[in-house]
Amino acid sequence: MIEHALSALDALFDPIRLAALFAGMLVGMVFGMLPGLGGVAAVSILLPFVFYLDDYSGLAMLLGAISVVYTSDTITSVLLGAPGSPASAPTAIEGHALAKKGEASRALGVGFLASMVGGLVGAAVLFFAIPIAGPIVLLLSTPELFMFALVGLFFAASMIGKDLAKGLAAACLGVLLGVVGPAQAAADFRYTFGQVYLLDGFSLTIVALGLFGVAEVISMLAAGGGISHERMKVTKWGDGFRDFWRSRWLVLRASIIGVFGGFVPAVGASASTWVAYGHAMRSTKDKSKFGKGEIRGIAASEGANNATVISDLVPTLLFSVPGGPAAAIFLGALFSFGYYPGPRMITQNPDLMFLIVWSVALTSVVGAAVCFAITPYLARLTRIPFAIIAAPLILIMVIGAYQSTSTMGDIFMLFLLGGLGWMMKHGGWPRAPALVGFVLSGPMEQYFWLTNQIHGWSWLTRPGVLVIGSIIVIPLLLSAYRWVRARGTASSAAPSDEPEEEGVAMPEASKGVALVLAGIASVMFLYALYEMFSFNPASRLMPALAIVPGLPLVLWLVVRGVREYTNDFARDASELWILVALVIYAVAVWAIGLSIPTILLIAWMLLAKARMRLWTSAIYGIIVFAFIRLLFDLLRGDAPVGALIPLS
Repeated sequence: MIEHALSALDALFDPIRLAALFAGMLVGMVFGMLPGLGGVAAVSILLPFVFYLDDYSGLAMLLGAISVVYTSDTITSVLLGAPGSPASAPTAIEGHALAKKGEASRALGVGFLASMVGGLVGAAVLFFAIPIAGPIVLLLSTPELFMFALVGLFFAASMIGKDLAKGLAAACLGVLLGVVGPAQAAADFRYTFGQVYLLDGFSLTIVALGLFGVAEVISMLAAGGGISHERMKVTKWGDGFRDFWRSRWLVLRASIIGVFGGFVPAVGASASTWVAYGHAMRSTKDKSKFGKGEIRGIAASEGANNATVISDLVPTLLFSVPGGPAAAIFLGALFSFGYYPGPRMITQNPDLMFLIVWSVALTSVVGAAVCFAITPYLARLTRIPFAIIAAPLILIMVIGAYQSTSTMGDIFMLFLLGGLGWMMKHGGWPRAPALVGFVLSGPMEQYFWLTNQIHGWSWLTRPGVLVIGSIIVIPLLLSAYRWVRARGTASSAAPSDEPEEEGVAMPEASKGVALVLAGIASVMFLYALYEMFSFNPASRLMPALAIVPGLPLVLWLVVRGVREYTNDFARDASELWILVALVIYAVAVWAIGLSIPTILLIAWMLLAKARMRLWTSAIYGIIVFAFIRLLFDLLRGDAPVGALIPLS
């Protein structure tokens, strides 16, 4: 084994191959920082070029891009509050809260270092575990895989916010969004309303950007000023090293969680990151800082999600089952170079296996070093008036969304889901459970259907299912016990001015927005229930899994919202007008094409919101517009053409 490892390392240090690896790494870093593009876009752009190289160089280039995406998307998550991927949602929650306090460099430093350790742990585990990884994965049957996904969804719903009902309702809403389109188990198209655009369901990129990215842009534009209202002390970047060292054992444990999460096909980082985040919370005595900028939350989530980069390749290499979209593209490249993944690949191509290990390990270290070196400069962006950053940011989001189907439906859906994300944010509904529910709905439906076909309902008594299910049941029973005990002593206990509450803090919710959102969600679930009975029995399983708990929850939230409602909707009016402006922009792009509405949007943001001088805004606006057109060309896509006036 050592001989093959040294041979692979020697092959990788060939100048051409090393240059290909670092070129891929730089592309992955850039696209990881651009919201909505990420690893899939990076490897897609590199794919045509890898075939001009030899097999090791081409695969090294792809691995370089895949390995650093989770590292560099920490920048977007922390500075903008928009996770570059669902697995970065905890980083966005904790890191963005720190950025608003003027501590972005601290959050970024811990995130980069934890990502580096996660990548190294993943590489080390794969180095020693390749011969035994296959049997471990084969021990997991569909009931256990379904329960793992359910645990990840539960952790996302229960870890964010003090209101468990809203967290669970948001998770059910995300699952409901995930079942739109073709059914996994039968020839049904669900909840498409006769629209061709919905036949393939919603795009993950659009859902993530809408719920988080657009909603955050609206709030920061309305607030004015920079992202951080505190002066950034960029000279204290060493705080990140000290915070990381204090959390080193947590990062190591989270990385191991991420490795095992990556072994599970199609679940991976989304579930394992939330399990690691939950572990960080439960292992911390003072939970009051979670949601307000807890550095341990960043350390755990970044260690876990980066560890999955290499462990996602285990099912890809051993069973030809990609762990994610980027791994699927990597699998296609393997086939093109004449490699056929399977259990025999370990013995037939050992040098290639170790090339993968060395590539990920090297780029994890170098990528983190590059990101950490520029952290102080990136942190200064939080003092720039956000309206200056908002124009190119929104347009990059539009491009990222438009790559899904290259139709106007992508742009409309981006801002529609942005409105939903804005309502969730101001109504006190956590958005992360909705995003995780959307991501996990596909694999959960596949595992749920196969489980019922193979085992009936007897799978509920399997030992593995009972053990995994206890991770959900035991915390719920303990929470119920504490609630009953607190109710029993409430009458004798003196009220506290600042009651101590467990769970992650959420911003103060607008009761008006919360009531409207609960009403909209109730209508959605009621219609989904009505429509569900027209599906084939096999196609009803996953919608029912979302509707049965979701409908009672949202109806109860409506009743509670009516009781608690106060007329505080007006405080959100300024943000509502920004959302209206973005919707008008989408309609204008549909009517007359991209160019003119984009120029007007840039001018409005720079002159009205950022209050820049005319000539300065003109020069900056030209640069932004040219960059957006260049991105369309690089992504080999055509800009939207107007339906009424055929301009582009």
